[in-house]
Amino acid sequence: MMNIGILGLGEGRSTMSAALQSKKLLLKMICDADKELCVHRADEFKMYDYTTDYQEMLDDESIDIIAIYTPDHLHAAHVKQALLHNKHVICTKPFIDDLSKAKELVKLQKKTGKKVFVGQSSRFFEPYKRQRADFEAGEIGELITIESHYNADHRWFLEKKWALEDSFKWLYGGLSHPVDFIRWYLPNIEEVMGYGMISSNAKTAGLKNEDTMHFIFKAADGRIARVSGVYTSPTQPVQRESGMSCILRGTEGASQADYHELRYAITDKTGEEKIITWGDATLKHYFRFEGQSHHAGEYQNYLEYFVDSIEQDFTAYPGMKEGIGTVALLQAMDRSLKTGTPIKVQDILNEYGL
Repeated sequence: MMNIGILGLGEGRSTMSAALQSKKLLLKMICDADKELCVHRADEFKMYDYTTDYQEMLDDESIDIIAIYTPDHLHAAHVKQALLHNKHVICTKPFIDDLSKAKELVKLQKKTGKKVFVGQSSRFFEPYKRQRADFEAGEIGELITIESHYNADHRWFLEKKWALEDSFKWLYGGLSHPVDFIRWYLPNIEEVMGYGMISSNAKTAGLKNEDTMHFIFKAADGRIARVSGVYTSPTQPVQRESGMSCILRGTEGASQADYHELRYAITDKTGEEKIITWGDATLKHYFRFEGQSHHAGEYQNYLEYFVDSIEQDFTAYPGMKEGIGTVALLQAMDRSLKTGTPIKVQDILNEYGL
């Protein structure tokens, strides 16, 4: 069993639940700059070893892993401090928001020998786990193309003051999930082209950045993929449309994994068509809080995978290198929105000597 400390108790709520229910981890300490939130989480989970001082957590030599769920602009500093204090690190996506800090972190990880894992939780959700297993088993043959989307009626976000700031972008906060699916199956994305707009709903509210986006990706081997995200309009009934889907089309079959619906469909290489849905037990594992907020089951799956990677000494994916590559891809997408032109991902990496 390994000891874990959790920094950032908003999204970190899921990780608290995950660690407390895991037989592979002991939740040693929680930390947030907001003392009121610390007290609230401590009461919620009956876990009272909390601090508002990150240094106190870093100085606890019994802690093996620090899991970081702070705002994006703080990730690089918090990861660096954890590595300097000889901790393994889990960092929520996106890994960092400033690629000028990537080189230092790569060198520091090599020097310390500690593992760094990026919490792209959707890879660890049941339909996507099944889709990946079938793909690796050759059930759809050779991959031809991927389509993924994340559409949600998040008009309620527009009532939050921070959502209307220049720094808030659904590109990073929402679209990063389906983009990660593309990276999972086509890791060598070479070029991206996309268009976006601020919808009339978002304009009325005062949103500063695009809430409606469509992108095409081209991999180094010529294969293509597409990603879409729409965030401030009503959606179809769930019987018709999944909020987040990943579709793989292969030479001998095709598969589709749907998120909130816990649904998976495949036409395999034999021509057999199957639709699988998971029941209440699985639903309760993944969604432990009100509605379907906070996806603690995914977090527990990836925490335990990360513990295995430390104890068995294998690389946990997505790791630091892949996390940096995904940030570069997201920045290329952002630049394409601004310029209306295709952007090469390597050009972004080259700017930072990566």
